[in-house]
Amino acid sequence: MSVIRKTPQEIARMRVAGRLTAEVLDYIAPYVRAGVTTAELDRMCHDYIVDVQKCIPAPLNYAPPGYRPYPRSICASINHQVCHGVPGDRPLRNGDIVNLDITVISDGYHGDSSRMFQIGETSLQARRLCEVSFECLWLGIVQVRAGAHLGDIGHAIQKHAEQCGYSVVREFCGHGIGARFHEEPQVLHYGRPHTGIILEAGMIFTIEPMINAGRAAVKTMADGWTIVTKDHSLSAQWEHTILVTESGYEVLTVSSATPPRPIWIDPAG
Repeated sequence: MSVIRKTPQEIARMRVAGRLTAEVLDYIAPYVRAGVTTAELDRMCHDYIVDVQKCIPAPLNYAPPGYRPYPRSICASINHQVCHGVPGDRPLRNGDIVNLDITVISDGYHGDSSRMFQIGETSLQARRLCEVSFECLWLGIVQVRAGAHLGDIGHAIQKHAEQCGYSVVREFCGHGIGARFHEEPQVLHYGRPHTGIILEAGMIFTIEPMINAGRAAVKTMADGWTIVTKDHSLSAQWEHTILVTESGYEVLTVSSATPPRPIWIDPAG
C-alpha cells in the first residue's frame, strides 16, 4: 500500500478545497425541504460550484473501472439508500432523511464531505440514527494522530454503532484523497484496534461511516450506482476530509455552518 503524504503546498490547496466543499453544503441547506426534488438540489449545487466557486463537481462523469459514468454532480441518498444515490425527480417528503455528498475540485485538489438532512417531522428512529451516525463519525475522527493505527478508527466507529443497536456497512469505506478523488488508504469503518497501517503526519483521507438501522447487508440498484439496504431499513452517513498532524488531526471540510463535534466526545480521543 502506497499512501501519499501531502506537502505543505498540497495541504494548503486541500484546505481550500475542503472549505469550498463545506460551503456548498451550507449553501444548499435552506433548500433541502419537502417538495424539492433531488434533481433540483443537484442542479443548484452544480451551478453554485461551477458559476460561483469556479470549481469542478468531481462526481459528474466520474467512472472508476467497472462503472458507467456517474450522471450527476452530487450524490443524494434518501432513507434506505446508503450512498451514491443518483439525484432524480422524486420530491422529498415530510419524514424523509437524506444524505447529500459533495466533492469539489479546486486548483486540482479534492474536498469531500457529506451531511444528513431531516425533512419536516421525522421519526424518533430516524432522528436517533442520524445522531448516532454523526457520533460515529466523530468517534472515528478523534482517533486520528501520527502514530495511531488505521484500525483504531474503524474500531471506535463499530463499537459505538453496535452498542446503539445499529450495524456498519462493510462494502464501502473512507479513502485517501488529494489530486485524485480516491487514493490509498482504504479507511474501514469497522475492525480491531492497533491493526492496519500506522498513521503519519501529512496523510489525508475521508472518514464516512454508513450506519444502518437494520442489518449491514446492502445491494446495488439497476442504475449501477445507488446502494440500498437489503432489508429496506434506514441508513445514515456523515463525512469529513481529515488531515493527520503530529499532534492529532485537522478537519479540512469546515465552514461557518459546519455542525460542531458532539460536546461529550473528547477531542483528544
